[in-house]
Amino acid sequence: MEDIAFHNISISRLKEHFPGSQWAGIGDDFCIFDATYNKKLKVLEYPCRFDGYLALFCVKGNIRITVNLNEFEMKDNTMFLCVPGNIVRITQVMSACPVEDMHYIGVAMTKEFVQGLRIDINKLFSEGMSFIDSPCVPLSAHEAELVTRYVALLGDVVTSDLVYKRDAVHSLLSSVFYVMAGVVTKHTSELKKMSAVPSSRSKMIFEQFIKLVSEYHTQQRMVGFYADKLCLTPKYLSKLIRNATGRSAPEWIDAYVILEAKNMLKYSNATIKEIVFRLNFPNQSVFYKFFKARTGMTPTEYRNS
Repeated sequence: MEDIAFHNISISRLKEHFPGSQWAGIGDDFCIFDATYNKKLKVLEYPCRFDGYLALFCVKGNIRITVNLNEFEMKDNTMFLCVPGNIVRITQVMSACPVEDMHYIGVAMTKEFVQGLRIDINKLFSEGMSFIDSPCVPLSAHEAELVTRYVALLGDVVTSDLVYKRDAVHSLLSSVFYVMAGVVTKHTSELKKMSAVPSSRSKMIFEQFIKLVSEYHTQQRMVGFYADKLCLTPKYLSKLIRNATGRSAPEWIDAYVILEAKNMLKYSNATIKEIVFRLNFPNQSVFYKFFKARTGMTPTEYRNS
């Protein structure tokens, strides 16, 4: 039976979304690319997961991008950061500039490649890289120039015949991660000054919760499961999640399940029976009631719409 979960995008499959772009890389673990407009450009038009780390810098253009059910705008001098497990889709290409002027620079790497870098990735994330709230980060002119120079240098090293090329790329990327961490930390600090934010504990628990939901939503839909994983009571977890987001924990879990179900109904040939099994529902009747209560349509109606 075919894989009926979200399309998982590897680096090799990512290239299919940017036909005609210039690519350079090291095996299947790391690549950089320079993408301009192409009429065959697919640009993540369907919901998918990139099972690695992806940084996309918008030199020129304007698009709307959905990350884990939240929509963001990416425009000139904006950096988009995607971590493993995120569900991503480009929902709209805007007309702020002629599409022929669209220009993006990207860096993609596998989890295994990142593990080989000389950085503490968890420390960086906890100290400011809040990809759930701010995956699209506007850059100042100086920051944009700095990113462009770093990527250009990476490209020069990757396409060279240096004996220690892989080690040189590792060192450069370690530096890039700390630069990005500094940019994102500065950006999130400015946002906090401009508006009220939830408590740091609520925020931390929400980020841990949403990572678990992303991983387990096809298997577990009960709040108690996630509360146990976080060593909290279901009631206290629900309170923290609502405080951080304004939405309840069950709403977040259901939203992920519905998004997964919609993707399978629209973008796979899986039967309803196969989808029910994949999403761990006891039978088709329960799945139909669950889906219709949250979408106003039966799965069959949605598939045919």
